[in-house]
Formats: sequence, structure tokens, C-alpha cells
Amino acid sequence: MSGPLEPRPENLRISDADRHAVSEALRDAAAEGRIDLEELDERLEQTYAAKTYGDLVPITADLPVGGTPGPPVVRPAHAPRTRPTGLEPTYSSSFSMMGDVTRKGVWLMPETHNVVSIMAGATIDLREAVFAAPEVVINATAIMAGIEVHVNAHTRVVVEGIGIMGDFSEMRDKVPAELTADSPTVRVKGLALMGAVNVQRKPMPGEKKQRRLKPR
Repeated sequence: MSGPLEPRPENLRISDADRHAVSEALRDAAAEGRIDLEELDERLEQTYAAKTYGDLVPITADLPVGGTPGPPVVRPAHAPRTRPTGLEPTYSSSFSMMGDVTRKGVWLMPETHNVVSIMAGATIDLREAVFAAPEVVINATAIMAGIEVHVNAHTRVVVEGIGIMGDFSEMRDKVPAELTADSPTVRVKGLALMGAVNVQRKPMPGEKKQRRLKPR
């Protein structure tokens, strides 16, 4: 006798973090003039009433939920700054559905960042980010999607997510870890369903590729 059938991804229940990510994407769309305030109110009401991932699809189906590219950022050649100046952009959430979203460059990583990707891709690049706290948390949900988190050599990583017919793990380092007592910590939690959430330590943007690490 066969076991119970796996639930379809679109029928899975969503969390408050998922609703928040979609609501932020809707507010961004309104700020860009893609929808008016009346439409924003209607869609936000639908978002907070949504029960499953399938309920979210029609809410953002006509929007580029992957976001629009921002202005170019001058990247420092030295180690990233550790104290915010108040000028860095900050994002509390990232959402992508059948598209891609990327956070990179110099930006303020808040204490908690929610990222949801459905049949899409998301990249959260923290190598040049300024952290709002000594420990920050990324709540990642990947449904038939891929989420990549990039950190630099000076960042401590804790991966606590679950992979169901998928992968939720820390990948092999591209550069050696250089941790100190004041190294910030990135804690990655969440779920990868028929998808992947991967965290990897990489060289700073613009750095020459270093020699391959010796086997552990």
C-alpha cells in the first residue's frame, strides 16, 4: 500500500512572513506607479486573507515582483563597513515569483529579513552589507525555487533550515573563514520544498580569485 501523497506546493499554508513579503512587494509597486492606491488597498486585503501559496499567485501575477534595478553602488576595495551611516538602503523582505530578486552592494541588513521565492530565484548578498545587529536572521522559504545567501570571510554562519525533497545547507567555502570575536552572525532559517536554500562564503566583489581551499 502506497503512502500518503505529498501536498502540491500551491496548496501549502503560508506564514505571516510570506504575507509580509508580498505586501512589501505591493507597496513597492505602488511607489513605482504600477498600481494606484485603491488597487494597493484591495491587493493588501487579499494578501492578508490568503491561506496558501496558490492564493498569492493572482495578487502579483501582473507585477514584476522581482523588483527593479537600483542605482549603481561604489564598492570599497577594503573590508566592508560595520557601522551604518543612515544613508544605506534597507530591505525587510524580498519576494520573487516566476522571476528573480537580488539584494547586493552596500545596504543595511536589518535584524530580520524575510525572503520568499516561488518557482523563481533570489540572491541575498551580504558581503558588503552593514548589519543592524551582531546577529541577524534570514527567514527563507523556497518553493520549487532557489535562494542563495552570500557572506564574506568575516561573517559567522548558522544554518537551521529544513529541506523537503530539496536542499537547505551551507556550501563549501570559496574563501577561508577569518572569524574574530566581533564577527557578525547570520542565522538562516526556513524551508526548501523541491528547491534549494544555500549559504556560501565568497570573496569580496572585485577581489581576485584566491587559491582553492585545502580539503577539510
